[in-house]
Amino acid sequence: MHWTAAEPGQLDAERALTLIEQTPGEVVFVSAADTELYAVASIWKEQFGSRLRVASAFPLRQPVAADHYIDRVISKARLMVARLLGGNAYFAHFLQGLSDLREEGSQLKLLILSGSDLDEPELAALSDFSGTVRDKIFAMFRHGGRENIRRAGAAIELLIEDPSAELPESESMPQFGIYKATEGPGFRPVGVGADRIGLAPVLHSFSDGGSEAALQKRAWICFYRAWFQTGDLAVIDALQAALESKGFQVYSFYSFSLRSAAAQAELRRLAGLNPPDVILLTQSFTISSGGSDRLSFFEQLGCPVLQAAISLADRKTWVTNPAGLAPAEVAMNAALPEVDGRIFTTVIGFKEQDFFIPEVEYRAKRLVPDLEQIEHVATLACNWARLRTVPNRDKKIAIVLSNYPNRDGRIGNGVGLDTPASTVRLLEALSAIGYLVDPCPTSGQELMEWLQTGVTNDPEHSYGKPCYQSVGPADLNKFLESLPDSRRNEVAERWPVDSNESIAVPGIRLGNVFLGIQPPRGYSLDPQAIYHSPKLPPPPAYLAFYFWLREEFRADAIVHLGKHGNLEWLPGRSIALGKEDYPSFCLGPIPLIYPFIVNNPGEGIQAKRRSAAVIVDHLTPPLSRAGLYDDLEKVERLLEEHAHSVTLYPSRAAELEKQIDNLLSKASWTDELPDKSLQTVTNYLCEIKESQIRSGLHVLGVNPAGEKRTDFLLSLLRLPSAERPGLLQLLAGGRELETLTPAERDRVESKARRWIEVNAGSAGNAGNVEGAERQTPNAERQTLDELATFV
Repeated sequence: MHWTAAEPGQLDAERALTLIEQTPGEVVFVSAADTELYAVASIWKEQFGSRLRVASAFPLRQPVAADHYIDRVISKARLMVARLLGGNAYFAHFLQGLSDLREEGSQLKLLILSGSDLDEPELAALSDFSGTVRDKIFAMFRHGGRENIRRAGAAIELLIEDPSAELPESESMPQFGIYKATEGPGFRPVGVGADRIGLAPVLHSFSDGGSEAALQKRAWICFYRAWFQTGDLAVIDALQAALESKGFQVYSFYSFSLRSAAAQAELRRLAGLNPPDVILLTQSFTISSGGSDRLSFFEQLGCPVLQAAISLADRKTWVTNPAGLAPAEVAMNAALPEVDGRIFTTVIGFKEQDFFIPEVEYRAKRLVPDLEQIEHVATLACNWARLRTVPNRDKKIAIVLSNYPNRDGRIGNGVGLDTPASTVRLLEALSAIGYLVDPCPTSGQELMEWLQTGVTNDPEHSYGKPCYQSVGPADLNKFLESLPDSRRNEVAERWPVDSNESIAVPGIRLGNVFLGIQPPRGYSLDPQAIYHSPKLPPPPAYLAFYFWLREEFRADAIVHLGKHGNLEWLPGRSIALGKEDYPSFCLGPIPLIYPFIVNNPGEGIQAKRRSAAVIVDHLTPPLSRAGLYDDLEKVERLLEEHAHSVTLYPSRAAELEKQIDNLLSKASWTDELPDKSLQTVTNYLCEIKESQIRSGLHVLGVNPAGEKRTDFLLSLLRLPSAERPGLLQLLAGGRELETLTPAERDRVESKARRWIEVNAGSAGNAGNVEGAERQTPNAERQTLDELATFV
């Protein structure tokens, strides 16, 4: 497990104390939702003018800020409306202050409402109005939209003078609908019923006589209903415009949540009429419920789904934060959406305090697009859609092989993967479905021989060999000049280059497939440290390699075969990369597919979040029993969890570091380490996993058989996981494996192997292993039966 190539940043610092400085007003509106605050401020100012004050609820979670605002503003108002997300649990001191104010004889009238779509009865006791009044105004905010906000303002005006006044009803607004869709010649309505989503028919499809060449790709954008309700749509408008400029027919949908069965049903129906080629989601969290039906909704739509983050921070925070996003935003916009299989791209917009509304003394926050980031995401979406529309024979695919260390004998050294044989199988599969692969090697050995007929990364063995492709001085200088200033200077200072020399691009062309060798990040000295360095910029030869793939070969997609390359470890932000981050600058908006060993998701995440890679898991090779295996796996599991926690839950990461230190203090193999820092341990594990004795490397698409199958299943089941106990633990009668003698351990493992051999052919029960049923309680026998169905 490695750490992301970025410097640690200030991620979860305590929110600084913010005192809201306003003069008193007759009406005060407080909310936790910036979009709602902007809508109220911009609409109610026409009705109340300078009598209105608008403020965010978040600073009021701090007692000092709450007391200050109550004393200076709220205590002098006639009526206060508050929409509080989290209720008393988050605003206990603020709500107590309001209660104290009322007990002191204040004439202030309070209307306290839930900040979510679900009413919170505990807030009703703090309001001075009837349940009917609360319900009507709560419905106006719950439905949202400018008309409902205007009606809520009119209702508040009535209540100031007469708490029992008859109030207007709210206007119903659908939970799901269409904001807008691309229109143009050659399209006709397909009849999205107003009774279905509350809008007039606006979707279009190709007419029988229309030209499909004008807009032949379809993109969907899905965003939050709250943004539609309040008109905070600048990011969505910019994204739609960018996609349309690339020839997309774009449909923008809003919804409260895509977890809604009704919203999913409507999208499925519309997909049947106008199937999308790509979907861009700006909504956070996951829509999956877990279980066997996981991902079924997006799978049914049958197209790439890109996740584009809209940060709740401002752009300046993102620019200066080496982590890219705060932990909560990583969880909402990347970690949880990854469960759905979404392709995380980057951040495309920010929440900015972009203008001051003097009448209400409020500085509004709005979502502001980053046009450069949007252009990158729109181009990436276009390139994914292009893979669906271009005939296979015309597509150009680059297959990149790792080369670590940089010797010819280590070309294609994917961990646990027979990369040469897997590459041949991949080339055969591509050829079978129409890709132009010419010639196609017949074996892994032949493939490696072909690669080494030309220059490679190994200077000792490249002398006198031909260079099949290169980047000339003019193109290289032009490319280096396009680097952001800070990065260009960084590369020039670290890697002086002769501007009159061409740079070789190692690899061979096989028709429309280029088989390339990923270049090194630096010198061959201390390659482990260089491979994962968060500071070392890549040399010009590295930049030239990806420049050639993009601009000269013009790859439609890149396949990096096997764990792992070094692109995702280049310097830059941990997540939500920009143009100045090396992975983004090198790769550009090219689809990246990454066959990756299944038991190392922590490192795969770096590729997913830093290069928008689609991970295609492959099996591990069967592991023969090794004396250090269990200890190594325990440490590796903790390191995996630490890698997830370090940006999401820093306090948990600190606890894990203590557990890792405890394990290391008891392990004899740590004597081989120069020190026990986490980075040193991860480097060591990386080396060990590559050098472990295996029962044969895995080949893509080939399942283990015979003894190798038994070894493989035993490696999967031997140790416990979060969902189940380990097979060895069960067969040991619940005893801790560390307490067994070597002879007892051998008997348990032998019994486990027999159990697997019996159950691998046909799912039986644990009693098929002599003595196992007698030695295990009923609950454990049930678990063994469940394991039997697994194998």
